[in-house]
Amino acid sequence: MTCTNIDNRIKIIVETLKNNPLKRSEFVEFMENIKDPFIVLIACILSLRTNDKTTIGATKRMLELGRTPNDFAKIDIDTLSHAIYPVGFYRNKANQIINISKELIEKYNSIVPNTIEELVKFKGVGRKTANLTLAKGYNIPAICVDVHVHRISNRLGILKSKTPDETEMILRKILLKKYWLDINTILVTHGQNICKPQKPNCQICPLNHLCNKIL
Repeated sequence: MTCTNIDNRIKIIVETLKNNPLKRSEFVEFMENIKDPFIVLIACILSLRTNDKTTIGATKRMLELGRTPNDFAKIDIDTLSHAIYPVGFYRNKANQIINISKELIEKYNSIVPNTIEELVKFKGVGRKTANLTLAKGYNIPAICVDVHVHRISNRLGILKSKTPDETEMILRKILLKKYWLDINTILVTHGQNICKPQKPNCQICPLNHLCNKIL
């Protein structure tokens, strides 16, 4: 497939999904609207290996305890663990949030870094979390690739990749920057509603004619 064909395919996919909006999960909606890099960062940590329904409840309980690095740097780990339960690895995540908060205070004047290179220095923060923090916290163009973005990009024939990190690097080369901020929310919502990992609802998918159906 030529570059021109890929560009046209991506444009059709993004514009089609933007013009056929689906119901976002409460957590996706929250991440779209919070606009606070620290809260985006710690909420994203909670979301890892946890479904959106569980994550949004845990996030709301967590934010009842505080909203700044200073709040969480001094919090008791048992208190935070109890608040975010039952997210996956909840005690490890509580410890991670506390340690990141302390590090932000000590090294960054309580300000979340606005580059991927600095964000991934925090223990347990990978490229997915770093990209989402930049995109949703700072409105900096970044491509957050989770399982939905990875799966759907391959199914739709935009690219061929084996890992989310590989998908991100390819998308950075072929995706126009004007789509970077939207691509995660668009594909995650599509993946949660229609293009599911198992038994996708192909009969109602507006992109059915473009799909390779690589399951």
